[in-house]
Amino acid sequence: MSHSFRPTALALSMALVLSLLGTGCGDKTESDKSTTAQAEAAEDPSLVKVNPEMAKQFQVERLKEQLLETQRDLPGRIEANEQLVTRIGASVTGRVTDIQADVGSRVQAGQVLARVTSPELTSAQLTYLRARSATSQAERAVERAQMLIKADVIGAAEVQRREAELSIAKAELQAAADQLALLGIPRGSIERLAEKGQLSSHAGIVANRSGVVIERKVSQGQVAQPGDPLFTVADLSNVWVVGALPEQDASAVQEGQKIEISVPALGSRQFSGKVVYVSDTVSADTRTLMVRTQVDNADRALKPQMLALLRILGQGTQQVVVPESAVVRENDKDHVYVLVGDGVFKLTEVQLGTATKGVRPVIKGLSAGTPVVVDGAFHLNNERKRAELE
Repeated sequence: MSHSFRPTALALSMALVLSLLGTGCGDKTESDKSTTAQAEAAEDPSLVKVNPEMAKQFQVERLKEQLLETQRDLPGRIEANEQLVTRIGASVTGRVTDIQADVGSRVQAGQVLARVTSPELTSAQLTYLRARSATSQAERAVERAQMLIKADVIGAAEVQRREAELSIAKAELQAAADQLALLGIPRGSIERLAEKGQLSSHAGIVANRSGVVIERKVSQGQVAQPGDPLFTVADLSNVWVVGALPEQDASAVQEGQKIEISVPALGSRQFSGKVVYVSDTVSADTRTLMVRTQVDNADRALKPQMLALLRILGQGTQQVVVPESAVVRENDKDHVYVLVGDGVFKLTEVQLGTATKGVRPVIKGLSAGTPVVVDGAFHLNNERKRAELE
Protein backbone atom coordinates (compact mmCIF):
# COMPACT_ATOMS: atom_id res chain seq x y z
CA MET A 1 0.00 0.00 0.00
CA SER A 2 2.72 2.47 0.95
CA HIS A 3 4.59 2.03 -2.38
CA SER A 4 1.48 2.69 -4.51
CA PHE A 5 0.69 5.92 -2.62
CA ARG A 6 4.02 7.72 -3.24
CA PRO A 7 3.75 8.16 -7.06
CA THR A 8 0.17 9.43 -6.76
CA ALA A 9 1.07 12.01 -4.10
CA LEU A 10 4.03 13.19 -6.19
CA ALA A 11 1.84 13.65 -9.28
CA LEU A 12 -0.68 15.69 -7.35
CA SER A 13 2.05 17.95 -5.99
CA MET A 14 3.47 18.59 -9.47
CA ALA A 15 0.03 19.44 -10.84
CA LEU A 16 -0.51 21.98 -8.07
CA VAL A 17 2.85 23.67 -8.78
CA LEU A 18 2.15 23.85 -12.52
CA SER A 19 -1.27 25.36 -11.85
CA LEU A 20 0.24 28.10 -9.69
CA LEU A 21 2.91 28.87 -12.30
CA GLY A 22 0.30 29.07 -15.06
CA THR A 23 -1.65 31.65 -13.08
CA GLY A 24 1.47 33.80 -12.56
CA CYS A 25 2.36 33.84 -16.32
CA GLY A 26 -1.02 35.22 -17.48
CA ASP A 27 -1.65 38.74 -18.98
CA LYS A 28 -0.25 41.70 -17.02
CA THR A 29 -2.61 44.27 -15.55
CA GLU A 30 -2.50 47.98 -16.42
CA SER A 31 -0.71 48.70 -13.15
CA ASP A 32 1.92 46.15 -14.13
CA LYS A 33 2.47 47.92 -17.49
CA SER A 34 2.84 51.29 -15.79
CA THR A 35 5.34 49.83 -13.39
CA THR A 36 7.29 48.39 -16.33
CA ALA A 37 7.40 51.76 -18.13
CA GLN A 38 8.62 53.48 -14.98
CA ALA A 39 11.24 50.80 -14.54
CA GLU A 40 12.46 51.29 -18.12
CA ALA A 41 12.56 55.05 -17.60
CA ALA A 42 14.60 54.55 -14.47
CA GLU A 43 17.04 52.20 -16.22
CA ASP A 44 17.42 54.18 -19.52
CA PRO A 45 18.97 57.65 -18.89
CA SER A 46 17.53 58.95 -22.19
CA LEU A 47 13.95 58.37 -20.97
CA VAL A 48 12.13 60.70 -18.64
CA LYS A 49 8.76 60.04 -16.97
CA VAL A 50 6.63 62.94 -15.76
CA ASN A 51 3.28 63.07 -14.01
CA PRO A 52 0.11 64.03 -15.95
CA GLU A 53 0.04 67.57 -14.55
CA MET A 54 3.60 68.28 -15.65
CA ALA A 55 3.04 66.62 -19.00
CA LYS A 56 0.44 69.30 -19.84
CA GLN A 57 3.21 71.93 -19.75
CA PHE A 58 4.96 70.42 -22.79
CA GLN A 59 3.58 71.09 -26.28
CA VAL A 60 3.89 68.09 -28.56
CA GLU A 61 3.47 68.22 -32.34
CA ARG A 62 3.98 65.71 -35.11
CA LEU A 63 6.71 66.62 -37.57
CA LYS A 64 5.70 67.74 -41.07
CA GLU A 65 7.42 68.42 -44.35
CA GLN A 66 7.97 71.99 -45.44
CA LEU A 67 9.27 73.67 -48.60
CA LEU A 68 12.81 74.89 -47.83
CA GLU A 69 15.28 76.66 -50.06
CA THR A 70 18.74 75.11 -50.08
CA GLN A 71 21.30 77.51 -48.70
CA ARG A 72 25.00 77.89 -48.22
CA ASP A 73 26.58 80.21 -45.67
CA LEU A 74 29.85 81.87 -46.64
CA PRO A 75 32.14 84.19 -44.68
CA GLY A 76 32.64 87.51 -46.41
CA ARG A 77 33.46 91.19 -46.11
CA ILE A 78 32.39 94.55 -47.44
CA GLU A 79 34.52 96.16 -50.16
CA ALA A 80 34.31 99.35 -52.18
CA ASN A 81 32.77 98.89 -55.61
CA GLU A 82 35.83 99.00 -57.87
CA GLN A 83 33.70 100.34 -60.71
CA LEU A 84 33.06 103.42 -58.55
CA VAL A 85 36.66 103.88 -57.34
CA THR A 86 39.08 106.44 -58.79
CA ARG A 87 42.79 106.65 -58.08
CA ILE A 88 44.00 110.22 -58.57
CA GLY A 89 47.56 111.38 -59.13
CA ALA A 90 49.46 114.47 -60.19
CA SER A 91 49.48 115.25 -63.91
CA VAL A 92 52.84 117.01 -63.73
CA THR A 93 56.11 116.38 -61.93
CA GLY A 94 56.32 118.79 -59.03
CA ARG A 95 56.55 119.36 -55.29
CA VAL A 96 53.39 119.14 -53.20
CA THR A 97 52.84 122.47 -51.47
CA ASP A 98 49.32 122.14 -50.06
CA ILE A 99 47.00 119.27 -49.11
CA GLN A 100 43.28 120.06 -48.88
CA ALA A 101 41.70 116.59 -48.35
CA ASP A 102 42.35 113.68 -46.03
CA VAL A 103 41.05 110.14 -45.52
CA GLY A 104 37.34 110.31 -44.80
CA SER A 105 36.78 113.64 -46.53
CA ARG A 106 33.74 113.81 -48.78
CA VAL A 107 34.64 115.53 -52.04
CA GLN A 108 32.85 116.64 -55.20
CA ALA A 109 33.94 116.17 -58.79
CA GLY A 110 36.27 119.04 -59.72
CA GLN A 111 37.34 119.74 -56.14
CA VAL A 112 41.06 120.39 -55.57
CA LEU A 113 42.62 117.77 -53.28
CA ALA A 114 46.19 119.11 -53.28
CA ARG A 115 48.43 121.55 -55.13
CA VAL A 116 51.86 121.15 -56.68
CA THR A 117 54.39 123.60 -58.10
CA SER A 118 56.50 122.67 -61.13
CA PRO A 119 58.78 124.18 -63.82
CA GLU A 120 56.74 122.22 -66.38
CA LEU A 121 53.72 124.24 -65.35
CA THR A 122 55.44 127.54 -66.11
CA SER A 123 56.68 126.24 -69.47
CA ALA A 124 53.17 125.09 -70.43
CA GLN A 125 51.69 128.50 -69.60
CA LEU A 126 54.34 130.28 -71.71
CA THR A 127 53.55 127.94 -74.58
CA TYR A 128 49.89 128.90 -74.25
CA LEU A 129 50.72 132.62 -74.31
CA ARG A 130 52.88 132.19 -77.43
CA ALA A 131 50.09 130.23 -79.14
CA ARG A 132 47.60 132.94 -78.25
CA SER A 133 49.91 135.64 -79.63
CA ALA A 134 50.46 133.67 -82.83
CA THR A 135 46.71 133.29 -83.24
CA SER A 136 46.17 137.02 -82.87
CA GLN A 137 48.83 137.75 -85.49
CA ALA A 138 47.32 135.19 -87.86
CA GLU A 139 43.87 136.76 -87.44
CA ARG A 140 45.22 140.23 -88.27
CA ALA A 141 47.11 138.81 -91.27
CA VAL A 142 43.91 137.34 -92.65
CA GLU A 143 42.08 140.63 -92.15
CA ARG A 144 44.81 142.53 -94.08
CA ALA A 145 44.80 139.94 -96.82
CA GLN A 146 41.07 140.30 -97.28
CA MET A 147 41.48 144.10 -97.57
CA LEU A 148 44.33 143.74 -100.08
CA ILE A 149 42.48 141.28 -102.28
CA LYS A 150 39.62 143.75 -102.54
CA ALA A 151 42.13 146.33 -103.73
CA ASP A 152 43.43 143.76 -106.22
CA VAL A 153 46.92 143.94 -104.66
CA ILE A 154 47.34 140.23 -103.87
CA GLY A 155 45.90 137.06 -105.28
CA ALA A 156 43.45 134.57 -103.80
CA ALA A 157 46.26 132.06 -103.16
CA GLU A 158 47.85 134.41 -100.63
CA VAL A 159 44.55 134.80 -98.78
CA GLN A 160 44.16 131.01 -98.61
CA ARG A 161 47.70 130.63 -97.25
CA ARG A 162 47.09 133.10 -94.46
CA GLU A 163 43.73 131.50 -93.60
CA ALA A 164 45.50 128.11 -93.35
CA GLU A 165 48.08 129.65 -90.99
CA LEU A 166 45.24 130.98 -88.86
CA SER A 167 43.64 127.54 -88.64
CA ILE A 168 46.93 126.03 -87.50
CA ALA A 169 47.43 128.78 -84.92
CA LYS A 170 43.95 128.22 -83.47
CA ALA A 171 44.57 124.47 -83.26
CA GLU A 172 47.85 125.07 -81.42
CA LEU A 173 46.12 127.48 -79.03
CA GLN A 174 43.41 124.94 -78.24
CA ALA A 175 46.03 122.24 -77.69
CA ALA A 176 47.95 124.51 -75.31
CA ALA A 177 44.76 125.27 -73.36
CA ASP A 178 43.93 121.55 -73.13
CA GLN A 179 47.45 120.85 -71.86
CA LEU A 180 47.00 123.42 -69.09
CA ALA A 181 43.72 121.77 -68.08
CA LEU A 182 45.43 118.37 -67.98
CA LEU A 183 48.12 119.83 -65.74
CA GLY A 184 45.46 120.86 -63.25
CA ILE A 185 45.11 124.56 -64.07
CA PRO A 186 41.49 125.58 -63.34
CA ARG A 187 39.45 127.16 -66.15
CA GLY A 188 39.33 130.46 -64.25
CA SER A 189 43.13 130.58 -64.08
CA ILE A 190 43.39 129.90 -67.81
CA GLU A 191 41.01 132.78 -68.53
CA ARG A 192 43.07 135.13 -66.32
CA LEU A 193 46.19 133.98 -68.13
CA ALA A 194 44.59 134.81 -71.46
CA GLU A 195 43.28 138.21 -70.37
CA LYS A 196 46.08 139.50 -68.14
CA GLY A 197 49.01 137.20 -68.83
CA GLN A 198 49.04 136.24 -65.13
CA LEU A 199 50.95 132.99 -64.60
CA SER A 200 49.75 130.47 -62.03
CA SER A 201 52.46 129.05 -59.80
CA HIS A 202 50.48 125.98 -58.72
CA ALA A 203 48.63 123.11 -60.38
CA GLY A 204 45.79 121.34 -58.65
CA ILE A 205 45.33 117.62 -58.11
CA VAL A 206 41.61 117.47 -58.84
CA ALA A 207 38.97 114.88 -57.96
CA ASN A 208 37.25 113.60 -61.09
CA ARG A 209 34.52 111.76 -59.14
CA SER A 210 32.34 112.65 -56.17
CA GLY A 211 32.77 110.38 -53.17
CA VAL A 212 34.84 109.72 -50.06
CA VAL A 213 38.63 109.76 -49.85
CA ILE A 214 39.47 106.24 -48.67
CA GLU A 215 43.24 106.43 -49.13
CA ARG A 216 45.92 109.15 -49.18
CA LYS A 217 49.53 108.51 -50.18
CA VAL A 218 50.99 111.98 -50.27
CA SER A 219 52.61 114.35 -47.78
CA GLN A 220 53.42 118.04 -47.98
CA GLY A 221 56.84 118.63 -49.54
CA GLN A 222 56.82 115.33 -51.38
CA VAL A 223 57.85 115.29 -55.05
CA ALA A 224 54.97 113.79 -57.03
CA GLN A 225 55.37 112.02 -60.34
CA PRO A 226 52.68 111.61 -63.00
CA GLY A 227 51.00 108.24 -62.54
CA ASP A 228 51.62 108.01 -58.79
CA PRO A 229 48.27 107.22 -57.06
CA LEU A 230 48.17 109.97 -54.43
CA PHE A 231 44.46 109.81 -53.51
CA THR A 232 41.79 107.13 -53.82
CA VAL A 233 38.20 108.37 -54.00
CA ALA A 234 35.28 105.93 -53.81
CA ASP A 235 31.55 106.41 -54.25
CA LEU A 236 30.24 104.28 -51.34
CA SER A 237 26.56 104.63 -52.25
CA ASN A 238 26.93 101.15 -53.76
CA VAL A 239 29.35 98.55 -52.36
CA TRP A 240 30.49 95.02 -53.07
CA VAL A 241 30.01 92.11 -50.67
CA VAL A 242 32.61 89.41 -51.35
CA GLY A 243 32.44 85.83 -50.02
CA ALA A 244 34.72 82.77 -50.08
CA LEU A 245 33.07 79.68 -51.65
CA PRO A 246 34.74 76.28 -50.98
CA GLU A 247 35.94 74.72 -54.22
CA GLN A 248 33.80 71.58 -53.70
CA ASP A 249 30.68 73.77 -53.92
CA ALA A 250 31.79 75.57 -57.07
CA SER A 251 29.21 73.92 -59.32
CA ALA A 252 26.34 74.64 -56.91
CA VAL A 253 26.44 78.44 -57.16
CA GLN A 254 25.42 80.31 -60.29
CA GLU A 255 25.12 83.96 -61.23
CA GLY A 256 21.66 85.31 -60.48
CA GLN A 257 21.03 83.29 -57.29
CA LYS A 258 19.55 85.23 -54.37
CA ILE A 259 21.79 86.19 -51.46
CA GLU A 260 20.82 87.25 -47.95
CA ILE A 261 23.51 89.28 -46.17
CA SER A 262 23.94 89.89 -42.46
CA VAL A 263 26.62 92.13 -40.92
CA PRO A 264 27.45 91.42 -37.24
CA ALA A 265 28.41 95.06 -36.67
CA LEU A 266 24.89 96.17 -37.68
CA GLY A 267 22.97 93.74 -35.47
CA SER A 268 19.81 92.21 -36.92
CA ARG A 269 19.74 94.39 -40.05
CA GLN A 270 19.54 92.32 -43.24
CA PHE A 271 20.50 93.09 -46.83
CA SER A 272 19.68 91.24 -50.03
CA GLY A 273 21.16 90.92 -53.48
CA LYS A 274 22.04 88.51 -56.26
CA VAL A 275 25.23 86.72 -57.26
CA VAL A 276 26.80 88.94 -59.90
CA TYR A 277 30.15 87.19 -60.20
CA VAL A 278 31.68 83.77 -59.46
CA SER A 279 35.44 83.53 -59.90
CA ASP A 280 36.78 81.22 -62.61
CA THR A 281 39.91 80.48 -60.58
CA VAL A 282 40.55 78.92 -57.15
CA SER A 283 42.81 80.58 -54.57
CA ALA A 284 45.85 78.38 -54.02
CA ASP A 285 46.07 79.44 -50.37
CA THR A 286 42.45 79.06 -49.22
CA ARG A 287 41.07 76.64 -51.85
CA THR A 288 38.07 78.92 -52.32
CA LEU A 289 36.45 80.88 -55.13
CA MET A 290 35.38 84.49 -54.84
CA VAL A 291 31.63 85.14 -54.97
CA ARG A 292 30.46 88.74 -55.29
CA THR A 293 27.26 90.69 -55.02
CA GLN A 294 26.59 94.42 -54.83
CA VAL A 295 24.29 96.27 -52.45
CA ASP A 296 22.85 99.78 -52.38
CA ASN A 297 24.34 101.74 -49.49
CA ALA A 298 22.67 105.14 -49.64
CA ASP A 299 22.91 105.67 -45.86
CA ARG A 300 26.61 104.64 -45.79
CA ALA A 301 25.90 102.05 -43.07
CA LEU A 302 28.12 99.46 -44.80
CA LYS A 303 31.80 100.27 -44.38
CA PRO A 304 34.62 98.70 -46.42
CA GLN A 305 36.31 95.78 -44.60
CA MET A 306 33.31 95.09 -42.33
CA LEU A 307 32.81 91.35 -41.80
CA ALA A 308 29.67 89.84 -43.32
CA LEU A 309 27.85 86.51 -43.67
CA LEU A 310 26.49 85.60 -47.11
CA ARG A 311 23.61 83.10 -47.31
CA ILE A 312 23.18 81.89 -50.89
CA LEU A 313 19.69 80.54 -51.55
CA GLY A 314 19.02 77.76 -54.06
CA GLN A 315 15.92 75.97 -55.33
CA GLY A 316 13.32 74.88 -52.75
CA THR A 317 12.77 71.23 -51.73
CA GLN A 318 10.28 69.49 -49.43
CA GLN A 319 11.99 68.44 -46.18
CA VAL A 320 10.98 67.28 -42.71
CA VAL A 321 11.69 70.18 -40.34
CA VAL A 322 12.03 70.67 -36.59
CA PRO A 323 11.34 74.00 -34.85
CA GLU A 324 14.46 75.51 -33.32
CA SER A 325 12.67 75.59 -29.96
CA ALA A 326 12.57 71.77 -29.96
CA VAL A 327 16.35 71.33 -30.24
CA VAL A 328 18.44 70.51 -27.14
CA ARG A 329 22.25 70.47 -27.20
CA GLU A 330 23.86 67.58 -25.32
CA ASN A 331 27.56 66.68 -25.65
CA ASP A 332 27.89 69.05 -28.61
CA LYS A 333 25.17 67.19 -30.53
CA ASP A 334 21.58 68.04 -31.44
CA HIS A 335 18.73 66.17 -29.69
CA VAL A 336 14.94 66.36 -29.46
CA TYR A 337 12.43 64.78 -27.06
CA VAL A 338 10.13 62.23 -28.69
CA LEU A 339 6.88 61.19 -26.99
CA VAL A 340 7.02 57.38 -26.59
CA GLY A 341 4.17 56.82 -24.07
CA ASP A 342 1.83 58.55 -21.64
CA GLY A 343 4.09 61.04 -19.89
CA VAL A 344 7.21 59.26 -21.15
CA PHE A 345 9.67 61.13 -23.41
CA LYS A 346 12.88 59.91 -25.02
CA LEU A 347 15.95 62.10 -25.66
CA THR A 348 16.76 61.30 -29.31
CA GLU A 349 19.93 62.30 -31.16
CA VAL A 350 19.35 63.84 -34.61
CA GLN A 351 21.33 65.39 -37.44
CA LEU A 352 19.95 68.74 -38.52
CA GLY A 353 20.75 71.29 -41.19
CA THR A 354 21.23 75.05 -40.85
CA ALA A 355 18.34 76.99 -39.35
CA THR A 356 16.05 78.79 -41.81
CA LYS A 357 13.21 81.04 -40.64
CA GLY A 358 12.89 79.35 -37.25
CA VAL A 359 13.12 75.71 -38.39
CA ARG A 360 15.91 73.24 -39.11
CA PRO A 361 15.75 70.52 -41.78
CA VAL A 362 16.14 66.92 -40.57
CA ILE A 363 19.06 65.11 -42.16
CA LYS A 364 18.92 61.92 -40.07
CA GLY A 365 17.14 60.55 -37.00
CA LEU A 366 13.46 61.53 -37.47
CA SER A 367 10.65 61.09 -39.96
CA ALA A 368 7.40 62.85 -40.74
CA GLY A 369 4.68 62.15 -38.17
CA THR A 370 7.03 61.69 -35.19
CA PRO A 371 5.56 63.36 -32.05
CA VAL A 372 8.18 65.79 -30.74
CA VAL A 373 8.20 68.29 -27.87
CA VAL A 374 8.27 71.70 -29.58
CA ASP A 375 7.75 73.85 -26.51
CA GLY A 376 9.32 73.13 -23.12
CA ALA A 377 12.16 70.87 -24.27
CA PHE A 378 14.66 72.80 -22.16
CA HIS A 379 12.65 72.31 -18.97
CA LEU A 380 12.06 68.66 -19.82
CA ASN A 381 15.80 68.20 -20.19
CA ASN A 382 16.32 69.73 -16.75
CA GLU A 383 13.76 67.29 -15.35
CA ARG A 384 15.66 64.38 -16.88
CA LYS A 385 18.95 65.56 -15.37
CA ARG A 386 17.27 65.97 -11.97
CA ALA A 387 15.95 62.40 -12.17
CA GLU A 388 19.43 61.15 -13.02
CA LEU A 389 20.87 62.79 -9.92
CA GLU A 390 18.17 61.28 -7.73
